[in-house]
Amino acid sequence: MRERLVPHTVAAAVTAVVLAPLALPGYLLRYDMVFVPRQPLGWEVIAPASALPRAVPQDAVVALASQLVPGWLLQRLVLVAILYLAALGAARLVPTERVGVRVVAALGYAWTPYLAERLLIGQWGLLVAYAALPWLVRAALGVRAGRPGSLPRLLLAAAASAITPTGGLLALVVIAVLVPGRYPRAARSAALAVGATLLLNAPWLVAGLVSAGTGRSDPAGVAAFAARAENWAGPLVALAGTGGSWNAQTTPASRAGVLVPLATVLLLAVAGYGVPLLRRRWPPAIVGRFGLLAAGSWLAAAAGALPGGPAVLGWLVAAVPGAGLVRDGQKLLMPYALALAVAVALGAERLADRLAARYGSVTGRVLLVGAALLPVALLPDLAVGAAGRLRPVSWPADWAAVARLVDQRPGEVISLPFQEYQRYGWNRGQVVIDPAPRYLDAPVLIDDTLRVGGLAVAGEDPRAARVRELLATGTPLAAANPRWVLVQRAAGPPPPAAALAGLRVVHDGPELTLYENPAWSAPAPPARPGPVGIAHLLAGMVVIGIGCSGAARVGYRVVASRHASPAEGEGG
Repeated sequence: MRERLVPHTVAAAVTAVVLAPLALPGYLLRYDMVFVPRQPLGWEVIAPASALPRAVPQDAVVALASQLVPGWLLQRLVLVAILYLAALGAARLVPTERVGVRVVAALGYAWTPYLAERLLIGQWGLLVAYAALPWLVRAALGVRAGRPGSLPRLLLAAAASAITPTGGLLALVVIAVLVPGRYPRAARSAALAVGATLLLNAPWLVAGLVSAGTGRSDPAGVAAFAARAENWAGPLVALAGTGGSWNAQTTPASRAGVLVPLATVLLLAVAGYGVPLLRRRWPPAIVGRFGLLAAGSWLAAAAGALPGGPAVLGWLVAAVPGAGLVRDGQKLLMPYALALAVAVALGAERLADRLAARYGSVTGRVLLVGAALLPVALLPDLAVGAAGRLRPVSWPADWAAVARLVDQRPGEVISLPFQEYQRYGWNRGQVVIDPAPRYLDAPVLIDDTLRVGGLAVAGEDPRAARVRELLATGTPLAAANPRWVLVQRAAGPPPPAAALAGLRVVHDGPELTLYENPAWSAPAPPARPGPVGIAHLLAGMVVIGIGCSGAARVGYRVVASRHASPAEGEGG
């Protein structure tokens, strides 16, 4: 009982400490994390007409889920699941029977710079894949060993990972590397798992193929998204400690500490000390493949900071459609972060045993406690919503009013200021991606140019490029034939009067002004290719199949348990 209860308790404690501000009402809006009261489900979230499908199928999943539960609750459920399942998954993955070692693994994976930086940049979908990874690896080991029920668990973890393209690709790579074995049954299971995971990735793959955009990215983004030094030790050491995010505004202040690189070296040494124990408890082939995944993910994350790496990546993203996925390499660190947590936990176990043999069992326990608390000591500003940086706010009433008007007369919306990320006073000045595409039930054009310091990384959407051209030349936006133009006065200075020529005001609130284009003519509906809908249908069928398989297995266990019960079968 204790072996089961303690990891759950630690996971719950980590979740409560990190997400404490979510006890307050409202929505957490920061960078890429935007939840609205009820996100509409339309073709733009299923298959963007011209933009890259970076939020496919994430936005569609949220839109479906928000039909059942309000957005504020959905956001809390997602974030709680991320923290809780990341900690619990690492605790269950580490091959040990000792509760203290499981706690070291739980905190070593759930209290990391990677999780902190991705949470502060709002990439919750990527963190879903991060939380699913320990369960994915554990299920892959089970499939390889032929343990019953492992394949449905593997595909469930892969389905959660595939909520974003990056997570789906990582799941595919992990399965392809870990599952195949020498035996025919393992080969069949591997083929089935890889095929099903490809289907789970089909929504964004097909949406990207049929998009009107080229799928190629600006090579200038390679330098902008390269791993960044967080202290005196440089970007490679930052990556070794699972940090190094390109965005300095999403890096906890504690990462600049003088002792942080020394602590990273200490963790690497302890991890190396734990590898022999891992080799004794896992099959040698699995340890080698797991190490290959970890090393490969670290090298992929470091590519933009290695000699010659920027040139290769620049050519790749400019020449190969969809290669922009690897531009922000630090997000690929997930397998490395998991391997580090597991190896450090086993290294701490081995050290504790040596100390206990020489100085007594109390000394060994103290070392395990110190190893468990070290991540917290190194990153104290992850607690309490990243030291207060993650706090919920309320949506201004203007947004609901504008949404009702647009819903009554649907048509394309141009959102101004024409920039991808906005700052609002009501959001305490926090940077957040323009929420209009998620709040309004209509196609919304926003600028997909990303500005990093003084560098502008060009976007890929040709429709957005057309609006930029109109604004630059002083041509009225009516020339682009939008039905609506939304001006977010709280986000910046008013647009030029020439841009609004010929439009009439239909809503003028304290935060938002909505203009309608009287000359709007309904364009021909875009051809929504059948393959996109088929891809989503196939992925959905895989998820439903996983759920049915799991339910059938649970039912079988219940029936088997009832028949084996002495009280019913043998009369006590």
